[in-house]
Amino acid sequence: MDNWDEIRTAYHVARAGTVSGAAEALGVHHATVIRHIDALEARLGVRLFQRHARGYTPTEAGADLLSVAQEADHRFAQLAGRIKGHGGDVSGDLVVTSLAAFNHFLLPALADFQAEHPEVALRYLTGDRLFRLEYGEAHVAVRAGAAPDQPDNVVQPFFDQQVGLYAARAYIARYGQPDGTEALAGHRMVGAADLDSRAPHARWMTAEIPVASVVLRSDDVHAQWAAIEAGIGIGFMPCLRADSLPDLVCIAPPRREWAAPLWLLSHMDLHRTAKVQALTAFLKARVPGWTGA
Repeated sequence: MDNWDEIRTAYHVARAGTVSGAAEALGVHHATVIRHIDALEARLGVRLFQRHARGYTPTEAGADLLSVAQEADHRFAQLAGRIKGHGGDVSGDLVVTSLAAFNHFLLPALADFQAEHPEVALRYLTGDRLFRLEYGEAHVAVRAGAAPDQPDNVVQPFFDQQVGLYAARAYIARYGQPDGTEALAGHRMVGAADLDSRAPHARWMTAEIPVASVVLRSDDVHAQWAAIEAGIGIGFMPCLRADSLPDLVCIAPPRREWAAPLWLLSHMDLHRTAKVQALTAFLKARVPGWTGA
């Protein structure tokens, strides 16, 4: 397409539904908007909008074109953000993504980072979907498991998250306290809903604990932790979180085979920006306090 201004104009007409709304958004005269739409339709040989008294409605062909225009507009906005990120100031939008299971240690750290850099506007994205750094969906990612191998990402070791087996004092009062993993027979357990979970501690539970002993399963780790705290059963919890809960008792201390390696990721295009460098350095400086090193 020779003239992207015309496509951008059509995109804004579709968003606003009127010529005047598009003109205001683009900062141009309404006659310019009409000229762009007419020229684009003439070039393509198809009607992109139905004109009516209330404004403009995209035709089927218009909807197809505008979906592409919307994606292009989104990509250009991401590109602009990435270009701006190459400045020397620690400021602007900073998007961090991780599993929600890391909230308990990441959010306090992010709060302290923002206190040091008040010009940073943080966004924290969690969820099972893998946010794509190469598409500009996030600046920094914290991921668990095997070392990520996505191309064009800078991968740095973060730390091994230690987990142990814990029970609430209420559970121990009702069912007794087992002396380590060898004495778990007959005890009630809390575990993951996915029996094929790749988490090291979940694999251990699947291999070592009878299915019938797991009285509550959930695909939400926060629900699992809440169940442990409520005294429903014994289960795995990150030591960082469990150590802050006085009503929990450690049944089995962390083992190397249960630990989950964590990684810091950033895209190669953004890795050297001031804000990404500042955040990754800040997080790595926190590791000794999280690991007891």
